[in-house]
Amino acid sequence: MIQQLRDIRCAEKNRRFVHPVKLPFSRAPLQLDAMQLRTARPDDIPRLQELIAASVRELSHGFYSEQQAESGLKYVFGVDSQLIADQSYYVIEDEQGFVAAGGWSRRRTLYGGDQMKGADDPLLDPLTEAARIRAFFVAPRAARRGLGRRLYEACAAAASSAGFSSLELVATMPGVPLYRALGFELGEQYSVALPDGVNLPVAKMRRQL
Repeated sequence: MIQQLRDIRCAEKNRRFVHPVKLPFSRAPLQLDAMQLRTARPDDIPRLQELIAASVRELSHGFYSEQQAESGLKYVFGVDSQLIADQSYYVIEDEQGFVAAGGWSRRRTLYGGDQMKGADDPLLDPLTEAARIRAFFVAPRAARRGLGRRLYEACAAAASSAGFSSLELVATMPGVPLYRALGFELGEQYSVALPDGVNLPVAKMRRQL
């Protein structure tokens, strides 16, 4: 796992500074100021699923194998409808559709869509427990444009208003660099064993508000 994280840092460095390769998605100019952030609604779910699939398949290159990405989509990555019901999940959209989505939670679940959740998802105690940062996904055409930070700022403000003083998450390997840049500290690193035998490396991260 330590070697995997070293590989992540090297991949990020190479992407930014060394190889001027063509990215596997469009880098057409985006009107960032025109993008609107709003609370997600139940009728957004089909478009959210499309965003999540595109984000995982395109932005996992260099971090996860194709098999890991596809297995993750089947068993882990997806919409958690409880976040939408709690009005703590957000989307950012432009004229073409969703460019990013992410949220926070006052509930115990750390990660995963409806396909992997159990029936119970109890509330956290903001005086003693950390709020969760949940399910950040960015459209490939809008990657590395500051949208993850924008989502984080909305989530952190809402969690703070709800009385929480710290945040916790389980990061995918592609997400680790973003969360480190947002001030999260790396914690336990482990792999999630999926039903098809695929192991998906992830990392717990935490920060104070």
